[in-house]
Amino acid sequence: MSSDRLHRLFTLYGFSEHTAWPTRSLHMVYRAVIIAKLTYAASTWWGLASASDRLRLEAVLRRGKRSGLCSGDATTIADLVGRADDDLFETVLRNSYHVLHDLLPKEILVMILGIGVITVYL
Repeated sequence: MSSDRLHRLFTLYGFSEHTAWPTRSLHMVYRAVIIAKLTYAASTWWGLASASDRLRLEAVLRRGKRSGLCSGDATTIADLVGRADDDLFETVLRNSYHVLHDLLPKEILVMILGIGVITVYL
């Protein structure tokens, strides 16, 4: 982890120790600063990250939980990246003006609740 990120993390931790901020506010700041930095553009680099890189990212999240800065809803970095991928795909799929929308196939086979496959034409 870069020294800049460590500095932010320890600054946030020190800030939480010496202020009377509500826990929810600290969780929001942690998510907005630390988790946003850790997962920025993760759709592009996650597949190339080594196992040791992923473990280091998980360690930052565990450290935030242990210090009380991170809420328990952020389960793992892999879950956060997966959620971000799903959100990006939904945005591209639903917004015909999105720059990536034209890269989608013209028809998509969709599995619905394990019942069967339907074809959706875009």
